Amino acid sequence: MITDNMTGEAHRPGRIEVVCGSMFSGKTEELIRRMRRAQFAKQRVEIFKPAIDVRYSEEDVVSHDQKHIQSTPIDSSASILLLANDIDVVGIDEAQFFDMGLVDVCNELANRGVRVIIAGLDMDFKGVPFGPMPALCAIADDVTKVHAICVRCGSLAYVSHRKVQNERRVLLGETGEYEPLCRDCYQKALAEASNTTANG
Repeated sequence: MITDNMTGEAHRPGRIEVVCGSMFSGKTEELIRRMRRAQFAKQRVEIFKPAIDVRYSEEDVVSHDQKHIQSTPIDSSASILLLANDIDVVGIDEAQFFDMGLVDVCNELANRGVRVIIAGLDMDFKGVPFGPMPALCAIADDVTKVHAICVRCGSLAYVSHRKVQNERRVLLGETGEYEPLCRDCYQKALAEASNTTANG
């Protein structure tokens, strides 16, 4: 359960909040929830997402359970500074797809007094820390790790296992391409795939 620590929204100083975890863990849903609370508090908000993410919508940020909020698609983190003037709260979805400059951008915004809320995958499909997410977690004032449920055993998921044969690091997908697995089931899945490859 995510701790609700969002009291006193209207008078919060600049800060960085990261919501991370595997796919299907509710990261985007939590980002939308926090941004909507800021809107209710009459704060000026702006949400950014990578332009490459057009799975549900070219414009909106949309969670797997179809909650959505208007966003601005951008190609690079530098665009955030250009577009976030006079904004109280900046939301960033799918942060793992952005360039490493996002770390400095978020720091600069927070130092200006902006509340920055970031959602992203902490690891790629191989269990390797993903893009700027590790550095963002390091500089964050608050990090919330959310978990999906392992589809094989029902434990808390650890990683987003890719079910299709494709070695590209960035492969946008849904349940047809990925499944959340716990550490144990992930190791078993890797062994199964290795055996299948070996037996050709």
